Amino acid sequence: MIRSTLLKLSESKPFAHWVTSNRTTRRMSHRFVAGEELDEAIAAARVCNHHGMLVSLDYLGENVATTADAQRARDAYLEVFDRIAAEKLDANVSCKLTQLGLDISSEFCEGQVLSIVERAANYDNFLRVDMEGSLYTERTIDVVKRVRSQNPAIGTVIQSYLYRSEQDVQDLLEYGCRMRLCKGAYKEPPEVAFPNKQDVDANYVKLMKLLLPSGIYHGIATHDPKMIAATIRCAAEKKVSKDEFEFQMLYGVRTDLQRRLVREGFRVRIYIPYGRDWFPYFMRRLAERPANVGFLVRNFFR
Repeated sequence: MIRSTLLKLSESKPFAHWVTSNRTTRRMSHRFVAGEELDEAIAAARVCNHHGMLVSLDYLGENVATTADAQRARDAYLEVFDRIAAEKLDANVSCKLTQLGLDISSEFCEGQVLSIVERAANYDNFLRVDMEGSLYTERTIDVVKRVRSQNPAIGTVIQSYLYRSEQDVQDLLEYGCRMRLCKGAYKEPPEVAFPNKQDVDANYVKLMKLLLPSGIYHGIATHDPKMIAATIRCAAEKKVSKDEFEFQMLYGVRTDLQRRLVREGFRVRIYIPYGRDWFPYFMRRLAERPANVGFLVRNFFR
C-alpha cells in the first residue's frame, strides 16, 4: 500500500514541486542522489573508486517532449564519458531512452544512443541502457539490439518482476548482450508482472542462473542478502570466477554490504545518479525503503 502510494505520488506535479523546493527533502535526496551537477557525481565516483568499487554514472531525466531537450541530454552523456576519461575513473554510464527521445521517435532515439555508444567505444568504455516501465520494454530492447549490431559497447537491464523477462534474457544472450539483472522499481499491473515478492525473488534467482554461466559479463543488481547468497552459491557451483561478473548496488544504500563484498574479493559497481530532475528517482527509492516515509510525511505537514 505504501509503495503504491509513493509511486502514484511520483507522478504528481504539485507534490514534485513541494519536494524539490523544500530544503529538508532536497537535503534528504542527497542520500540517494550525488547532487545536481556533474562535478558532484564525479567526486562521489572518486570516493567509490578509492574504496575499490566501480561506478555507473546516470544523468537523471525521463520522458522529454522535444528533440532539443533530448539532444541536450545526449550532449550531457557525451560530456560524462569525456570527464570519466579525463579523471581516469573506473566508471561507465547508464541512461534512460525516454530521456533521449524515445517518446518522440524510436529512430531518432536510436541515432542519439548510437552517438553516445560511439563516444563510449572511443574510450574503451560502455553504455548501459536502463529499463523503464513495461510500456517501454519492447522498444528499449529493440533499440539496444539495433545499436549493438553496429557497436557492441552497449548493454541493457532485465527486471525479474516481468513475466516476459526469461524470454528476453534468452533472446539477448543470443546477441551476446551484457545485462544488469534487477527486480524492478515501477508499479506494474498483474497482467504483466508478478504481484508477489516471493515470485519476483524466485524469478530473479532463475534468471541469475541463466546469466551467470553464459560466458558474458553481467551485473547482478541487488541489496537483498538472499539474492546475493544465491548468486555466490551459483557462481561456486558453475565455477564462475569473481572477475566474470559484478554485483551492482545503489548509491547511498547498504554501504556496509558494498564494502564487505569488496573485502571478500567481489567486483561491486555503484550506480550514482545526479542531476536536477531527481524527483522520480527519489520517489522510487522511497518506495523501496518505507522506513524513510515517516521522515517525509513529518516534514510535509509542517
